[in-house]
Amino acid sequence: MDYKQVTEMGLLIETHIELERQGPGSLETTVKALNFLDNPSKFSRVADIACGTGGQTMVLARNIAGNIIGIDISPDFIEVFNNNAKKLNLHERVKGIVGSMDVLSFEKEEFDLIWSEGAIDNIGFEKGISYWRDFLKRAGYIAVSCPSWIADEYPDEVDKFWVDAGSSLDTVGHNVKIMQKAGYSFIAAFTLPEKDWFDGYFIPRTETEKAILKKYAGNKMVEDYIASSRQEVDLYSNYKQHYGYVFYIGKKI
Repeated sequence: MDYKQVTEMGLLIETHIELERQGPGSLETTVKALNFLDNPSKFSRVADIACGTGGQTMVLARNIAGNIIGIDISPDFIEVFNNNAKKLNLHERVKGIVGSMDVLSFEKEEFDLIWSEGAIDNIGFEKGISYWRDFLKRAGYIAVSCPSWIADEYPDEVDKFWVDAGSSLDTVGHNVKIMQKAGYSFIAAFTLPEKDWFDGYFIPRTETEKAILKKYAGNKMVEDYIASSRQEVDLYSNYKQHYGYVFYIGKKI
């Protein structure tokens, strides 16, 4: 990878490509969400949308016997994804391809399960689950995680940060209603634990960011990018009782 031309996307990839996960999560949380589904071992086709380097995908592959396809817009992430699948001897049924979450090239009703951790808010919860529904078989499952309000107070500082990042937070109740309106029966929702943020994401990301600051010493764009990243850590530390990542699981009607 060549990062001589520093861009925000390049920084995002460089900051995250060596991490096991590109957002809050853990093996335990992925398995917990999977356990809400009936007979996942019988699923023949699964899609992990915005899969990153595939930390959660490889967990799915150990619990599902069928084929899993990971989709991510970053060719760099997909290269690591496929290398990881090969290292784990999963490459015969786990494959990553480059693609956009809002322009999928699959057949209608192709999948038993559509999975997506920490990414659906990039296109909006309602838009994502509505569009992806077409690619699910009848009675197929969807399981996604996204940032949500988990208390009755919505601090302006938190709201502004997520809006500026191109996202927005809704309540769990609101998202459940959206899921039902989109044509799913609601199965479960649960909030990711604090350790999924720190142990699973913030701590390893912070170590990578230190090296990047040193590498690009004096570059204002890099400094601003890292400052925003650190603000995210501070906000969650101060307001984690108000918001968090929430997993939503539904079944296509």
